[in-house]
Amino acid sequence: MESTHIIVNQLDNVAFALKNFKAGDTIKVAHKVITIHEEIVAGHKIAIRTIEKNENVIKYGYPIGKATETIRPGDWVHTHNVKTNLKGTMEYSYTPKPSSVKRMETDRTFQGYVRENGDVGIRNEIWIINTVGCINKTCEIVAKNATEQYKDENLDGVYHYPHLFGCSQLGDDLHNTQKILSNLIHHPNAAAILVMGLGCENNYIEEFKKVIGDYDDKRVKFLEIQEAEDEIEEAMNLMEELVTYAKSFERQPVSISKLKVGLKCGGSDGYSGITANPLLGSFSDRLISYGGATILTETPEMFGAEQILMERSKDEATFRKIVDLVNDFKEYFIRHGQNVYENPSPGNKKGGITTLEEKSLGNVQKGGFAQVADVLPYGSRINKAGLNLLQGPGNDLISVTALAASGAHIVLFTTGRGTPFGGPVPTVKISTNSPLFQKKKNWIDFNAGVLVDGKGKEELTDEFFEYIIQMASGEVRTNNEKFGFKEISIFKDGVIL
Repeated sequence: MESTHIIVNQLDNVAFALKNFKAGDTIKVAHKVITIHEEIVAGHKIAIRTIEKNENVIKYGYPIGKATETIRPGDWVHTHNVKTNLKGTMEYSYTPKPSSVKRMETDRTFQGYVRENGDVGIRNEIWIINTVGCINKTCEIVAKNATEQYKDENLDGVYHYPHLFGCSQLGDDLHNTQKILSNLIHHPNAAAILVMGLGCENNYIEEFKKVIGDYDDKRVKFLEIQEAEDEIEEAMNLMEELVTYAKSFERQPVSISKLKVGLKCGGSDGYSGITANPLLGSFSDRLISYGGATILTETPEMFGAEQILMERSKDEATFRKIVDLVNDFKEYFIRHGQNVYENPSPGNKKGGITTLEEKSLGNVQKGGFAQVADVLPYGSRINKAGLNLLQGPGNDLISVTALAASGAHIVLFTTGRGTPFGGPVPTVKISTNSPLFQKKKNWIDFNAGVLVDGKGKEELTDEFFEYIIQMASGEVRTNNEKFGFKEISIFKDGVIL
């Protein structure tokens, strides 16, 4: 018999609808028949017992908000009768719990590119990084010309990443722009880099070099176009040198422990915390057990579930970093006069997510059960294996860019609504439900919706892990790569002159 609903945790007082219900339909819960009182669409919640006014609504075994009125068994549970329990910054206590994820030996490898400094990449691309937004079009022309001229060479592509910033920025905003662009220059998926500047911007090349730090002058070339007689011609001459250098690299076996993978969700729905996010958590635990690293971001979407992560801090110093990560981002909202909990988005709500607590409890499942090894400010690069937390907003473009800049070779992106967007690294779209996978074949790379169609999580984790190894080895390409969806976006908070 086909399942019609799921009760995620035995403590829950709501069930998750797997089909569309109409008034008069019934479900069976613990030998009791519950009559549905109104239309409830798949992905939304059904009360399975009476929830009194101001009583907590429980999903995943945790409160996701409180009832604003008495809710009867069979009622639809959503924004019309539930509100968040969350408020401003909080005090937390350090109550660590042991992690169930243990280090395991493995001889698994993927085919990667070992760079001269020892870093490992999964693509052999050439990137054009511009210091300022007003030369976006010039860089685009160079990338287009180089793509055409070198299309038959042993390269994975020449790419330019337009952005709006680098001029008229001050303080932290300028520093954030410099950090993100500098970290992209150091990213090992790029075999070679052409940095193009205008010459009069705040982020002019000589100042930017101070942020970049050490670099290999065979790998990174610079061009200030105000000083060039013909900037396109000079850029193409530099490109020829970079192509020659990039062609010197070939794939070779690399330990799976070298992989760094970003974890992200966007356009979530009620299935996110049931299918795709737990799949990523299972993948994350396995990669970490083999010595690899994963990075979880979207700080606002930890609100309400942050204590689950805090309990898994490797030590008290890491716990304190998580406290600061969460409370500092709340202060950012407050400083701008915004409601800390103005989330989930309209699309999330339409998909069945009622409160930020519910979204967050689904979001943190991407981090599995491993210890939190480190907590990083926005624009930082990871240097520890294990689960890392990275400061960043929920915005898809900004957070995927931050994950790539932190060193992630790949970003795993779960979605219940779908999006074509991709970052500068392979961005794997994982659908939370099967209809989305069938509908958006040019967007979605992997379907986690089969978890509610009967497939076991361990079996699907095996399949997904093998897919990621193939993708890292260049045997398959993500849809964002196939169709050219490779973009960046940089966080902005302050004044522009």
